[in-house]
Amino acid sequence: MDDLIEWLRGRPYYRGQIRDHRRVPGREPSVSSVDLEPRLASALADRGIEDLYDHQARAIEAVRAGKNVVLSTQTASGKSLAYTVPAFERAMDHGGRTLYLGPQNALVADQTETLSDLAHGLGFGSRVSVDQYTGRLSKSEKRAVRDRRPTFVLSNPDMLHYALLPYAGRLWEWFFSSLELVVVDEVHQYRGVFGSHVALVLRRLARVCDRFDSDPQFVCCSATIGNPVEHAARVTGREEDSYELVDRDSSGTGPRHWLFWNPPEYEGEEGSGRRRSSHVETKNLLVDLVSRGYQTLAFTRARQAAERYATESASDLRERGESDLAGKVAAYQAALTHDRRRQLESKLHAGDLRGVWSTNALEVGVDVGGLDAVLLDGYPGTRMSTHQRAGRAGRGDDPALVVLVGGEDQLDQYLMGSPGDFFDGDPERAVTDPENDYLLTDHVACAAAERWLSPDDEAVFGERFPDVVADLTEQGRLDRRSTPEGMRWIHSGEGSPQHEMSLRTISDREVDLLDTRSNEVISSLEFEDALRDAHPGAIYHHQGETYEVSNLDLDRDVAELQRTWADYYTRVLHDKEITVERDLARKPLSARPDTDVVFAEVTMRKRITGFERRDARRGEALGRETLDLPETTLRTEALYFTVPPDVEREMRTLGGESGFNGGIHAAEHGMISLFPLHLLCDRADIGGLSTPYHGHTEQSTIFVYDGHPGGVGLTESGYDLVEELMRRTARLIDGCSCHDGCPACVQSPHCGNANEPLAKEPAVVLLESLTDQ
Repeated sequence: MDDLIEWLRGRPYYRGQIRDHRRVPGREPSVSSVDLEPRLASALADRGIEDLYDHQARAIEAVRAGKNVVLSTQTASGKSLAYTVPAFERAMDHGGRTLYLGPQNALVADQTETLSDLAHGLGFGSRVSVDQYTGRLSKSEKRAVRDRRPTFVLSNPDMLHYALLPYAGRLWEWFFSSLELVVVDEVHQYRGVFGSHVALVLRRLARVCDRFDSDPQFVCCSATIGNPVEHAARVTGREEDSYELVDRDSSGTGPRHWLFWNPPEYEGEEGSGRRRSSHVETKNLLVDLVSRGYQTLAFTRARQAAERYATESASDLRERGESDLAGKVAAYQAALTHDRRRQLESKLHAGDLRGVWSTNALEVGVDVGGLDAVLLDGYPGTRMSTHQRAGRAGRGDDPALVVLVGGEDQLDQYLMGSPGDFFDGDPERAVTDPENDYLLTDHVACAAAERWLSPDDEAVFGERFPDVVADLTEQGRLDRRSTPEGMRWIHSGEGSPQHEMSLRTISDREVDLLDTRSNEVISSLEFEDALRDAHPGAIYHHQGETYEVSNLDLDRDVAELQRTWADYYTRVLHDKEITVERDLARKPLSARPDTDVVFAEVTMRKRITGFERRDARRGEALGRETLDLPETTLRTEALYFTVPPDVEREMRTLGGESGFNGGIHAAEHGMISLFPLHLLCDRADIGGLSTPYHGHTEQSTIFVYDGHPGGVGLTESGYDLVEELMRRTARLIDGCSCHDGCPACVQSPHCGNANEPLAKEPAVVLLESLTDQ
């Protein structure tokens, strides 16, 4: 690998892009002896598994001992055996059943194939039978699964919500009454809104199991995160002390070389923060590596980018006279048909595909074998995802290469300048909030339809349960009944509350996007997202096509789109205000005891006032138009802090009124951009407001708020780590070489004020004064 890296340094496009080169040594495997049922041991041996890794053995023994387990080891470390062995043992012994929940159908299908093969290897009469139950099955196929009564059912949280729990008594009593093990795979993916929904679905599962006198154990498989036990307990509704954590990976790996590769700034624009495309840099690397015989996987963020650059990579190889290799480059993404994805996975595993561009669809679960190199086109957003994707590189004990190609935005550039924070920093924490008021109401209604409610269910749904039941009863969604055992509530009406809600959103209002040429609905957006992305004049991209929104009809909730060749993009402008409803907690800053950071319930009101057209390549504003759209309101959670008077005077001395306003604005943007360095979230999950005067504090104030109704725990966790967030933000802004602020430090693509005003130096003064740097 050292020779290869030196060769890359000599390529014509090399301009000093390598900012850091780290060598992570390989690891010898460590195995343990575990007593297995003879037929199971034989079937595993036939598949090349003679011994179990220490972490597999420890997890199996913990499940056998009746404990819940969190298994947190790296990609391709064999986590699936940790639940497969006890699940198959129980099925073979007494017909005990297992429910597997995966976040993606591709992962469910892959696991179904692997487990079915192993079950077949047990021979006739083993009692082990495996089936998947997903939305891809026809009605007759679903009926056939129920008729077969498998011992191992693989599904996803959506199907558990829509298809299993609502029919627990009529169609699934045979399953829930003998359910002994629930596997929650990729539990780290259940965070934010979706994770909070899934946490409530699993609480409903517990109620249904109790109805049929079963009490299943949980096995949660996770990537490396900062709070695996806390998060697993939060998602499953079980006590933290009921879990055993297995997080010491004992699988073997070869040495891994990491490169942090930062595209150079455009010639003549040094100091602007504008850099050459990470896509093009990644494409150059992939073409070079494939031509040198390295099987390479490049991860990128968007489906369109995967398709486009797979095509361009193949074209570049043809221009080099490598037509045979050009035919062995492909794109992999979730919109492909199931058969096409399986075909690509098989070719990748066999080594017939030499180069692949993929979205995060190949990040988890699906077995594609070990690759020589992984390229990351832009920072994936979290250390966890970065390591998950990097885990695809590595073939036995051979060395592997991982290249992180930096994008222009703050988080990418922060890590390019501080790679040690990536390698040495603590893993991000996963955050979910099953007590979110906006989600709890519908799930309590669903629970009532699955089994009557009683006052004891407060232990399941939390202290808000009595108020939620009272509200649902007043709305006529629940009927109250007095019984000899006490008060009960049942669902009223004939509708299905499960089918009236989605696990993917909080809002129940959506806008359809209508292609006026075909008169077909191509997609749907939540109402607030539609105001931002589908306003009149907006440019909207969908599956390789570019549209302009010609009309937004909010009476019908329809946006009309026309295809266009526009070479610009649009960005909304808005006015925003925040009202503090209630302060929940406060604490003084260590360096400034006279200044508190406060965690609070707030209401954010926003009105989109117009939009800008911006040049697609340079990002320069081409013009503005006004819009007349309704105000939206968000009741959520926030952290906020004020600017001490002496610091405000210093900031104003540096830059006057504009410098002060730009300083607090820049500090707000910078802090939001680094939230994903600490928590598993996207920058778009967080919003902010900086104001030179706020009525609640009667001072200049910076707010950072959770972008989801009711909050999903992001700013509550941010409140706990705010001082470290401030310190890192100061380093980010101060370390950027630009003059006035750029996408790498303080400019935000989500800013509703066109990134005006922004002032770097006053922002650094503020943040350093609050953290004593």
